[in-house]
Amino acid sequence: MKKLKYNLLSLAIASVFLVSCDDFLTENPKALTSTSEAFSNVTYATKSVLGVYRSMLGGQGYGSRLSLIFPYDNDEMWSTPKNGVPDNGSRDIARYDVRPTHSFLDGVFRNIYTGIERANLCIKYIPKMSKYENGSDSEKKQLRRLLGEALTLRAQFYFEAIRIWGDIPAQFEPSEDISDLNLPKTDRDVIYDRILDDLKQATELVPWRKTEGISDDERITQGAVRGLRARIALFRGGYSLRRETNRMERRNDYKSFYQIARDECLEIMRHRDIHNLNPSFEAVFKDAIDGYTIEPNGEVMFEVAMAGGNFDLSSSFGYTNGPKVYKIGNQAIMPLPTYFYSFDPMDERRDVTIAPYQINTSSEKELLELAGLADGKFRRDWIKADIPLSTRLQYSDVNWPILRFSDVLLMFAEAENELEGKPTQAAVDAFEEVRIRAFGGNAIAIGETPTTYNEFFNAIVKERSLEFGSEGIRKYDLIRWNLLGTKLQEARDNLLKMRNKERPYEAVPDFLYYKKGVELEILNSFYDPSPEEVPEDYIAVAWTKSISERVLSWVAPNFQENHSELMPIPQTAIEANENLTQDYGY
Repeated sequence: MKKLKYNLLSLAIASVFLVSCDDFLTENPKALTSTSEAFSNVTYATKSVLGVYRSMLGGQGYGSRLSLIFPYDNDEMWSTPKNGVPDNGSRDIARYDVRPTHSFLDGVFRNIYTGIERANLCIKYIPKMSKYENGSDSEKKQLRRLLGEALTLRAQFYFEAIRIWGDIPAQFEPSEDISDLNLPKTDRDVIYDRILDDLKQATELVPWRKTEGISDDERITQGAVRGLRARIALFRGGYSLRRETNRMERRNDYKSFYQIARDECLEIMRHRDIHNLNPSFEAVFKDAIDGYTIEPNGEVMFEVAMAGGNFDLSSSFGYTNGPKVYKIGNQAIMPLPTYFYSFDPMDERRDVTIAPYQINTSSEKELLELAGLADGKFRRDWIKADIPLSTRLQYSDVNWPILRFSDVLLMFAEAENELEGKPTQAAVDAFEEVRIRAFGGNAIAIGETPTTYNEFFNAIVKERSLEFGSEGIRKYDLIRWNLLGTKLQEARDNLLKMRNKERPYEAVPDFLYYKKGVELEILNSFYDPSPEEVPEDYIAVAWTKSISERVLSWVAPNFQENHSELMPIPQTAIEANENLTQDYGY
C-alpha cells in the first residue's frame, strides 16, 4: 500500500462484509460477525460502508475493466490491435466483437452486483442503528454521512451497469428480504429515477469537502454526490439503445433532466473555495494522481483509491496503458493519430494526454511512430511508487479519477445551452474557463467561442474530448449524444485523409527525425513537411508513413449502430436466471 494521507483502503480491505456471489442476484451475505453486531457502532458501520467502496477496486472494477477496457474504442483512443485475431479479451471489446460468452463480462457483472448488495445492506441497517437517532451529535453526523455514501455508491454501480448493459435486474433491498431473486430486467429509466432521488437524499447527508472534522481523502463528499447526480441526469436525458425498438432514442421529457444537471453543477460552482481547477492541467495527473497525493484544489472530486499491488485491489495504470519504460508495459491503449492533431499546437493538454515516446533500458526517450503513440495521463515514468516499478511490474496502486471539476464546468455549459437554446454568458464563461487553463492562462489563444446553439454544442463535444481523453468518458458521452457511430466513421475518414495528405493534414510530415536522450530532441515540426536534408546523427521515425492499410482497419471495425452501443448480458447470468433476456440483437 502507498504511504498516504488516508487509511481508506486499509479499512476497506478489513471491512466487515464479505459477500459471496455464487449466483447472480442471489448473494448470500456473510459477515465476520452477526449483522446486528456489524452495525452496533460507528466503527463497524464505517468498515461496512468501506466494504462497499471495495467493490470499485481492482481488475473487475476501475483498476482495469471499467477504466481501461470497456470504454474503448472511441474516436480518441484504440486498444492495441493483435493482427485482427479474436482474443476473448480487451481487443474484442474494443473492436465491438464482444459476445455473451466473453470472459470479461462475467466478473464485472458479478462485481457490480456485489457492490449493490453490500450497499443495500448498509442502506437497510444504518438507519436502524440506535446511534442514528439517539447517539451524540458526532455519531449521528457520521452515520448520516455513511448512509449518504452507501446511497451514492449504489447509484454509481447502477449507473455503470446501465451504460454497459442498458435495462438490468434491479433490487434496492438486501437479498435476504427478497423471496425470488430471479428478477427480470427493469427499465433503465425507472432505475435512473430512483438513483437520482437517492442522490438527492445523499446531498442532505454527506458533508462538503473541507467541512470541520472531514479528512481530505478519497471518501465521497457532497460535491461528488452533486456532480454524479448531474452526470447521471444528463444520461437520463440523453439517447439510449431501447429494448422495445432496438433504436437509439431519447425521451420527450429530456430537458427536465438537463435542468437537474444545470442546478447541481451551479451549486458546486458556488463553492469555489472547495472545488476549483488546478491552474496546471499537467499537475492534476503528474503531481496528484500519479504522485499519490490528494489534488489540493478539489479538482479531483471523486477518485477510486487503489492499494494492495494485486489484481483484486489495485490498478494496472502505467503498465496496461502508457509508454513502455525499460521495456516494461503493454501500451494496450493508443491515441489515434487524428486525436493528436485535434489539439491546437498551443493546447498544453496534448502533451499530457499523449506520450510520443518510450524509455529504453538506458533511460533514454525514444520517439514512437504516429500510429503507435502512448496514452499519457497515467504514464509509468510519472508514477511515484514506494516500491520501484521495476520490481512491481504490473500493479501501480494509482487511483482512478471518476469526476473532475472541469467536468462540472462543461456539464453546466452543455445544460445551459440545451435549456436556453443558445449559449448564455454563464455557459460561455464556464466553457472558456476550461479552455483558458488548457492554454496556460492565455485567454487570447483560445479563439472565439461560438454563439449559436449548434456551434456551441459541437464545441462542447470537441472540448470534452480534449479535456477527458483516456479517462473513460468519451465513448459514453458519444452514446448519450447518439454520435458514437458518426464519430467513429469521422475518425476512419480522417485517418485516410491523413495518410493521403489531404486537407487539413497536407502539411503533416511523413517522417520525424530525433535524437535519443533524457529528453527528446526532435529536428522537425509536427506541423510542417519533412525536411529535404537531415543530419546523419538523427534517427528517422515514420509519422504519417506509419498509417498503413492495416492501421486504417483498426478503428472499431465491427461497430454496428443500434446494436453495439450496449454489451450483451453475460451468458452465465442468462443461464442462472430464467427471467433474464438477451436483447439488442445479441
